[in-house]
Amino acid sequence: MAQLPDIQYVISPSFPERHLFEVTCTVSDPDPAGQQFKLPAWTPGSYLVRDYARHVVTIQAKRGRIAVPIIKLDKHTWIAEPGSGPLSVTMQVYAWDLSVRGAHLDQTHAFFNGTCVFLRVTGKDNRPCIVEIRKPKGMRYRDWRVATSMQRRDAPAYGFGIYRAADYDELIDHPVEMGTFALYRFTAASATHDVAITGRHRVDGKRLTSDLTRLCEEQIALFGAPAPFARYVFLVTALGEGYGGLEHRASTALLCSRDDLPEPGVEQQTESYRTFLGLCSHEYFHAWNVKRIKPAAFTPYDLERENYTSLLWAFEGLTSYYDDLELVRAGLVSETDYFDTLARSITALLRNPGRTQQTVSEASYDAWIKYYRQDENSPNAQVSYYLKGSLIGLCLDLMIRDRTHGRRSMDDVMRALWQRYGETGVGVPEDGVERVAEEVAGARMRNFFDRALRSTEELPLKSSLALVGITIELRSAESASDRGGKRSGAVTKAPKITCLGARMADDQAGLRLTHVLDGGPAQAAGLWAGDVIVALDAMKLNSKNLDKRLRAYSAGDQLKAHVFRRDELLEVQIVLAAAPHDTCALTVSNADRSARNRRQAWLKGST
Repeated sequence: MAQLPDIQYVISPSFPERHLFEVTCTVSDPDPAGQQFKLPAWTPGSYLVRDYARHVVTIQAKRGRIAVPIIKLDKHTWIAEPGSGPLSVTMQVYAWDLSVRGAHLDQTHAFFNGTCVFLRVTGKDNRPCIVEIRKPKGMRYRDWRVATSMQRRDAPAYGFGIYRAADYDELIDHPVEMGTFALYRFTAASATHDVAITGRHRVDGKRLTSDLTRLCEEQIALFGAPAPFARYVFLVTALGEGYGGLEHRASTALLCSRDDLPEPGVEQQTESYRTFLGLCSHEYFHAWNVKRIKPAAFTPYDLERENYTSLLWAFEGLTSYYDDLELVRAGLVSETDYFDTLARSITALLRNPGRTQQTVSEASYDAWIKYYRQDENSPNAQVSYYLKGSLIGLCLDLMIRDRTHGRRSMDDVMRALWQRYGETGVGVPEDGVERVAEEVAGARMRNFFDRALRSTEELPLKSSLALVGITIELRSAESASDRGGKRSGAVTKAPKITCLGARMADDQAGLRLTHVLDGGPAQAAGLWAGDVIVALDAMKLNSKNLDKRLRAYSAGDQLKAHVFRRDELLEVQIVLAAAPHDTCALTVSNADRSARNRRQAWLKGST
């Protein structure tokens, strides 16, 4: 069979000062009845319809030098006038979204996700794609390079020129960074890895690549070598403040604060660097779990509309479970730090009233309308499939180890999913993860899954962790900044604190309520998000004196609060409550040798 003609693209950051990419798509054999072109409405991995067509400034079509009428059919679809011969469509795309899922262009760098800039030629999705990436004009851009995992066809390493993709799905799965980024390289399990860092920063490149080598080799070993890619690229944008990541088949786009990176001469591992390593771990794990092991609902992706699945608890939640666990197994995080992180995750879930309102399966469906559109009532109405899903993974792992007497684990579940679905390209059915887990455990687990996924009952965290000699201790928060994680003996004995039942942020006038939690004193007093408490018991209130003020009273005390709602001053009565026991600490016991051995096997990844 003759090979089908390529779809050809040219992309140029033509107007950096205006933040405009110029993108041309040429099809040699357009539909004679009128060729349609579409721009995706969303990006895989970020489950919200973002309507990227809204950033199209101009669009024109030509056959040779002759202009061809092109009209819009709906919000992201255009059709060119019928005719024969090669057809080229050129767009100008506005790029000022400094995120991992968009496109951004200025005089310092250029970045884009393919979904933002590459038109899909309707009916020709499976055609090979050729992309020419051009450099901006001018001497100030003479030192710019290109970082991408897309395969080169006629371009030097890290250079401008011609790249290729097997089809449109692959084309949009290789984000591109252009600029004067710092570049580091390492090899893990025979696969080449690049780290391209954009933005001002100081980094100990040797330490960073050494740590990432250990992490990547650990994850490749989990699923089994070789890796499903020959080359992988970490595209990192370092900012004053930032955090985020988006997975791709052979790369990831990351945002971090520049202080998250390991600085030269600083040997101590900071919490912020651990956070960055956790982000790298999460997105790298996605190269298997969601990019290749993916829900049947995503096979293939329909990029024009929402794709619904109940399985985000597995694809995001299980990835969140493994991202920190793999840091321990790679020797990058201590067991003590891992248990603190785990305790903070449990604390975060317990402090989220929405866990009693929404199941994690429902949260997966609602991602399109809720998770990426958080509002002031979200903590009361939603549960995170990342957070709860990670703790479901913890319970499932420890339960499988217990039921098989240590012979099998969640690792075996992930490997089975990889072999059955990831390597074959078959989508995971909605009950697929549950069925594989039961096969690995050799037992029915319907009651657990009904409870964990399809109900709002509490997870069996206490009994699960007890299997490995870990005890959950719950206490009240010691301060507004207390996220949990302190173990017994390390807790400062402080006076019991009362609470307002709200989350707050500094405001020039006092403390602004960002979220008012169900059943708390603030809600009972009629307060709501956006209100600013300027005085409590006739004394000015701010973040610096909040903890001290709340320790000065007892549960049941009634206080007068002065509050601004918009520009109106209100006076309300607040009855303080005792801070709830929703702050988790984990205590590790070595008294039971078998429990200790099970714990070590779990943390080391052995069975």
